[in-house]
Amino acid sequence: MAKKLSPLTKGFSPFRELVGVTFTKVENGYSQCVLEVDKRLLNPYKALHGGATFTLADTGMGAALWSCIGEDELCSTIETGIVYFKSVASGTLVCDTRVLHKSKRIATMESEIKRGGQLIAKAIGTWSIYKANRA
Repeated sequence: MAKKLSPLTKGFSPFRELVGVTFTKVENGYSQCVLEVDKRLLNPYKALHGGATFTLADTGMGAALWSCIGEDELCSTIETGIVYFKSVASGTLVCDTRVLHKSKRIATMESEIKRGGQLIAKAIGTWSIYKANRA
């Protein structure tokens, strides 16, 4: 299956939609996505669950890379490291992701997650790029 849908298309990623991540921009190795903190995404300590923040970063990485791979290519996460700087319990998180390096089969991305301009978390991820017929 070649990449027929855009990350901006409803139904492209049911998990992303379940969590509530939406995109404001996807182009040329860059993406911006947002997450409105919802009480259903909080951990037992009433702070946003780290998995929700990680999902925002990982989703941003996939879209940024998607924007610069071939029509016959797909991509998936190999590994991602994330550092959490501040906990949040409300508001809107904005994730800006850039492709830092892309070769034929591997790419590295960086996501910065902010709330109101304040850095909340930063993630670096390595992704695989492969032909769609291998999916």
